[in-house]
Amino acid sequence: QVQLVEFGGGLVQPGGSLRLSCAASGFTFSTYRMRWYRQAPGKERELVATITPSGDFTNYADSVKGRFTISRDNAKNTVYLQMNSLNSEDTAVYYCNAQRVYGVGPSAFWGQGTQVTVSS
Repeated sequence: QVQLVEFGGGLVQPGGSLRLSCAASGFTFSTYRMRWYRQAPGKERELVATITPSGDFTNYADSVKGRFTISRDNAKNTVYLQMNSLNSEDTAVYYCNAQRVYGVGPSAFWGQGTQVTVSS
């Protein structure tokens, strides 16, 4: 059974930091591209950051570039999102997404999301 479980969300003051984690199980993690998305109330789901299966390459939305860092530990089957200099526009539910790049297994799937609220 494939599973992605996000945790690490919560309430943080503007200018603060949070680190989200997404623990993967039930599939060959190192063959999947991993992404973080977010969805704010009343808005469409937005791609935030991407990391390749080996972790060699990353990409970010312009809105988070320089503030957020995506990373992964294939030995722990976990992907992270370090978020710094948070502001109210970062308030959203953050979702982890896995997309198979090579090998066998499900093509793509999502975690259940974790709420991040930036407020004083």
